[in-house]
Amino acid sequence: FGVAAQRAQDCWCKWVFKLKDASPDVVAPKYKARLVDKGFSQKEGIDYHEGFSPVVKHTLIQALLVLVALFNLELEQMDVKTAFLHGELEEEIFMAQPEGFVVEGKENHACLLKKSLYGLKQSPRQWYHRFDSYVTSHGFERSSYDACVFQQVLADGSRVYLLLYVDDILIAGKSCSAIDETKAMLKSEFEIKDLGAVSGLLGMDFRHDRSLGRLWLSQSQYIEKVLHRFHMSQAKPVSTPLAAHFRLSASSGPVDIEEERYMSGVPYACAVGSLMYAMVCTRPDIAHAVSVVSRFMSKPGKEHWKAVQWILRYLRHTSKFGLMFDQRAANPKQVVGYSDSEFAGNLDERRSLTGYVFQLCGSCVSWRATLQHTVALSTTEAEFMSLAVAVKEAI
Repeated sequence: FGVAAQRAQDCWCKWVFKLKDASPDVVAPKYKARLVDKGFSQKEGIDYHEGFSPVVKHTLIQALLVLVALFNLELEQMDVKTAFLHGELEEEIFMAQPEGFVVEGKENHACLLKKSLYGLKQSPRQWYHRFDSYVTSHGFERSSYDACVFQQVLADGSRVYLLLYVDDILIAGKSCSAIDETKAMLKSEFEIKDLGAVSGLLGMDFRHDRSLGRLWLSQSQYIEKVLHRFHMSQAKPVSTPLAAHFRLSASSGPVDIEEERYMSGVPYACAVGSLMYAMVCTRPDIAHAVSVVSRFMSKPGKEHWKAVQWILRYLRHTSKFGLMFDQRAANPKQVVGYSDSEFAGNLDERRSLTGYVFQLCGSCVSWRATLQHTVALSTTEAEFMSLAVAVKEAI
C-alpha cells in the first residue's frame, strides 16, 4: 500500500466548478461540478502509453450531408453525457482522495481508479475504444478510411450511418424507425441526450428542407461571435477575401520597438485560429487568405494584422455564406476535383502554393490551400506537386 500512496502523491485531482447560464427552457442557472485528474503529473510508460484518439474528419461530415440531401435521409443528433467516464483503464492508476471526500482515519490512503476520469491523458482514447467495440459488436461496420465513421446495412438494403466527434453523434438513415433502433441500442449502454433533428454541431448551423431535397451548412452565428470578439462588428465590409495590394513577407514584421510593443497586445494568433476554424468547416473561399496570414504567427507586424482585419471585414460582408447540398444538383453523381498551384508565391522562401477543391455529387466537400514542402524549379514542377497532393485526397 505504501507504493500506491507514493504513486498517488504524483497524481492529484481537483474540482472544476462551472455556472451554466439559463437556457430558454430552463429558468434557473445550472451549477456544475466535475472532478478532474491532473494529467500533467502522469508519467509515460507507467500511467499511460497512448493518448491519441481519432475524431471524424470534416470532409466526412460534408460527405454524409451530400448523402442526406441526395437520398432524402433523416439526420439526427445525440450527445453523450460525461463521455470520458465510460472508458475502461488498462493501466493501474492511483489518485489522491478528492477534496471534501477524504475518509476520516484513512487520510493517507489512495483511490484506485476503475474507469477513466476527465484530465487523464488516455481518457479520450479509452472512450473511443469503448464506443468502437460496442457499436461494432451490434452490427455496425467501421469505415476503413475513417475510424469514426460507422455504417450498418439493414434487411431492406438501406443503411444507417453513424459519425462520432468526441461526444457528439450524428445518425443518418432512410427512416425514423431505423434511427430509433440505433438510439435505443446506444442508450442501453451509455447515458445519452437525444437532441432530435440536427440543428447545430461544432459551431456549424444546419438547415434541412426535405421537401426541396436541400441542406444548408453555415457558421453565421460563429462568425458574428468572432467579429464581436475582435471588435469588427461595425467595420466596413469588403468584397474580396484578401486584396491584391497585400504582398506579405517576413520583412513586413515589426521594424522598431514601438511596433513590437503594439503587436504584443494584438490577438493575432487568436484571430488567425478563429479564421482557420471557419475555413476548415464551411468557408473554402477564405482558404488562400488564411494560408497567407498563418505564415507569420511567430512575429507578425502591423501589415499582417491589417490583412487579418481585411479577412474579418470580408466575413462581415459574407457572414451568411455557407455550403448548400442540393439533390437536384447531383449531376454528375461522382467525385470531381480541381487542382492548381501558384508558382513561387511565398516571398521569403519562394515555395509555391498548392490548392485543390473536390465536389461530391455537385457539392463541395473538401478543399485546401497550403505551401508546398520543397521549392519547385518551374511552373510545371509546381503543378505536378500540387496534382500529387490532390490525387492523394481524391483516393
